[in-house]
Amino acid sequence: MRHLFFLSVMTSALIFSCKKEGCTDETALNYNSKAKKDDGSCEYAQPTETGPYLIVKLEFDSLQPRLDNFGQPATIPANHSAQSPKFHSMSAHYIELAPNQWTALQTGEIIYRGKETTAGGSMAADFDNAVIKGNGEVFAKIPLKNIAAGSYEWLRVSVTYQNFDLKYKYQNIVSTGRLASFVGWNTYIKTHTIRSMSETINANKLQGYWAFEDFGIVINGQAAGTTVVNPLHNTSPIPPGSCIVTGNFNTPLVITGNETQDITMTMSFSTNKSFEWYDDNQDGLYEPGAGDYPVDMGLRGLKPIVE
Repeated sequence: MRHLFFLSVMTSALIFSCKKEGCTDETALNYNSKAKKDDGSCEYAQPTETGPYLIVKLEFDSLQPRLDNFGQPATIPANHSAQSPKFHSMSAHYIELAPNQWTALQTGEIIYRGKETTAGGSMAADFDNAVIKGNGEVFAKIPLKNIAAGSYEWLRVSVTYQNFDLKYKYQNIVSTGRLASFVGWNTYIKTHTIRSMSETINANKLQGYWAFEDFGIVINGQAAGTTVVNPLHNTSPIPPGSCIVTGNFNTPLVITGNETQDITMTMSFSTNKSFEWYDDNQDGLYEPGAGDYPVDMGLRGLKPIVE
């Protein structure tokens, strides 16, 4: 049975928000500078430091297994179809190294956390200041001396934004459109560009918001749920409404504290049929003008690879 993580803003806000008084959130990065902004939110900024670094890169792989919320092989439900989109870019709000399967969320080593804001009301990821990178690009460089020495078996990544091409059909013409999706727990968006066209929103958008562009037209909507792969659901659950994808290293990542060379870690995400839609006539073609609509855009797995 396929279970979707429906929106639970109150719970996920507790995970990602920070205390406003003096910005004293104990779960924040212990090596990042942190300042209280005028809107009451916390701003995280990595200090200028020298290496060696943990270099964090992105990879999108349509050949990785397609998994469900529990890390098991996923099937496509009746009346649905799916395709592997061509990814252009994505963003993440939070990256955590976990020593083992019993490590509770946010009690591991948090190595990256993006900016947040209350400009839209409740605490949200600040899309205007998000780091957005493409396949093979470096997402972050973290000084290894700022990461606690230890052995880490698991990686957690909170995915917030995706931008990809997908095939669709309109009036018997098959074309390629561009879709932007926001799968984080809550994201404040001033404006965003899908392919060449932009939307002005100036508001928070909850998990599942999407906008689709082609032929100079933009349509948008809200997906009902998002698959969030977490093989540790029994030992280290994540809150509903979040998009914290969990994956294990083939061999634990070991940080000694005495490194002299950079370590490169690639976050390889499964895009295997990650765009799923309700297929009204069951022809396997996405037809937004004929009753089809997106139901799930969650990435289908995470494999951290250390070079």
